[in-house]
Amino acid sequence: MAGKGMADKGKPAPPQGPGTAVITRTKAQTRRPNMYRVLILNDDYTPMEFVVLILERFFGKSRDEATRIMLHVHHHGVGECGIYTYEVAETKVTQVMDFARKHQHPLQCVMEKK
Repeated sequence: MAGKGMADKGKPAPPQGPGTAVITRTKAQTRRPNMYRVLILNDDYTPMEFVVLILERFFGKSRDEATRIMLHVHHHGVGECGIYTYEVAETKVTQVMDFARKHQHPLQCVMEKK
């Protein structure tokens, strides 16, 4: 049997009474943000060179990479431009759509959760 002021296993009991408190630290839980794929959809009217321009200008792709993605869109109907956080993906989709409309192309750009 432990003596007075001793907790189980022979450790001293924490002081109790007025003026004492237990301080606990909570570790902040950080989560990675959801990521979104930005996709270009194929259509029969937007020139291939315009799609390459979009990929270079708004997604920072090299000429070779932009051409490869454009051909993928042409042959498969859809192509991935990049993966971004929600706000960045939304901004890129808006920029591409505005630019396409300004140049009178029906190009469609969308985003989907990864």
